[in-house]
Amino acid sequence: MKSAEDTGGKGLTTGSLLARNTIWNLLGQATPMGVALVAIPVLIHHIGLDRFGIITIAWMVVGYFSLFDLGLGRAMTNLVARGLGASQYDQLPDIIWTANGVMAVMGIVGALVSAGFSPLLVHSLLKIPPGLQQETLHSLYLLSAAVPLVISTAGFRGILEARQRFGLLNIIKIPMGIASFLAPIAVLPFTNNLTVLIGALVASRLVFLVACIALAMHEMPALRHRPTFKRALLRPLFSFGGWMTVSNIVGPVMVYADRFLIGSILSIAAVAYYATPYEVATKLWIIPTALVGVMFPAFSTAMVADRAHGTMLYRRATKYAGLILFPLSFLLVVFANDFLSVWLGRQFAMHSTQVLQILSIGVFTSSMAYVPFAMIQGLGRADITGKLHLLELPIYAPALWFLTVHYGIVGAAIAWLLRVTADAILLFVLADKVMGTPQGVLWPVCSCVVVGAIVIAATPLLRELPIRLIVGGSALALFGPIAWRLLLSAEERFALNRLIKRMPSRSKIDITVSG
Repeated sequence: MKSAEDTGGKGLTTGSLLARNTIWNLLGQATPMGVALVAIPVLIHHIGLDRFGIITIAWMVVGYFSLFDLGLGRAMTNLVARGLGASQYDQLPDIIWTANGVMAVMGIVGALVSAGFSPLLVHSLLKIPPGLQQETLHSLYLLSAAVPLVISTAGFRGILEARQRFGLLNIIKIPMGIASFLAPIAVLPFTNNLTVLIGALVASRLVFLVACIALAMHEMPALRHRPTFKRALLRPLFSFGGWMTVSNIVGPVMVYADRFLIGSILSIAAVAYYATPYEVATKLWIIPTALVGVMFPAFSTAMVADRAHGTMLYRRATKYAGLILFPLSFLLVVFANDFLSVWLGRQFAMHSTQVLQILSIGVFTSSMAYVPFAMIQGLGRADITGKLHLLELPIYAPALWFLTVHYGIVGAAIAWLLRVTADAILLFVLADKVMGTPQGVLWPVCSCVVVGAIVIAATPLLRELPIRLIVGGSALALFGPIAWRLLLSAEERFALNRLIKRMPSRSKIDITVSG
């Protein structure tokens, strides 16, 4: 069998491989979430709410450490994937070592910045009980030392992503995600000291880094030779990575602005009524996240090796994302009140049902936007997505303020829906422009949004559960055959049938080296 190199990278973009890798990514995200459901109550019971609050901050900080890589991890993945597509294998070690060298330096800078900021965080910005302040400060210093680990991990992980080795990557990523919750629990029989608990978390990150380096060296034996540094590569790396950083900074600001504004304009209770349905609806993001994690390097490779194949992958990724996400979002819209009533009670559902319905539509449109976002960046145009975020922020902020002031948390949800829908429309239009060929996938997305809006408008007619069951069941019963017969081609139906039949027989994991 020919390797990816022998086929000019085409072996890295086959449909069956991308489908398996997406499933691996879903497992990689869902498994730690399942463990968290069990681990979090145990941690709260043994260490108390104050210490647990600090642990959650530690988890958040570890996640945001990636900002210090200035987008170079993503830039390196893009350049390596494009190099594979163009069969420029001799240039890959230079790209990898140059990017990782700069990322190592940025990791050290990030560690120093984080350590310097820690006393201010403990003594001024966070309301930490006096008895825990010293313990927390030592913990944050320890977390600061982990910044280079997290950033370097992103670099070596990107090599496996570019080569579509998501099976291998998730074999080590799943235990690492689980360890983020279980490592602190493992030391509870000996101590509940925060420094020790967070030390266990940092140790799990070190193990993950070592595993990523070992697998990267195994995948690319050329990396075992003397590392090289090419100054000429800095410009393309920083050009792509700089705009990635813009998106990584501005994006979260727009994501979290609604909750901060609700808390300052309305009340903390209103934040709970808004944030809870938000957390429920956005859990669907694990699906497009898993998909585009695979498709980003695939787009980067395919659009160099075979542009027609790349555009076909784009159409199919958009189509499959819609086919999976529409029924899930539709069910959330129809049964929002029932779900919230059973989970949190009728009083909570009374305040949050309409918010959950509106946000569920927004999650669908934002999930669909993941695909053109990945395509644009896969083509090396991270500047487009960065500029789009810069354009959206000054428009979204006043709209969010106005709608929240006049319509409360429902207005905030509407503002969010309008932003993500406009974002999706612009991304699809820009992706068509960058690719040079209209793909005709925008109108189906808009049609689904209209369907969701109609269901929300018809909510007064759907007060009784039997009526909702009939409407929801009938809609899904129609959606299945329509999707299978009209939206999927004969070739796609055949490929899906074959994939479904092969899945149960895969009792062994293929971890052979592809090159």
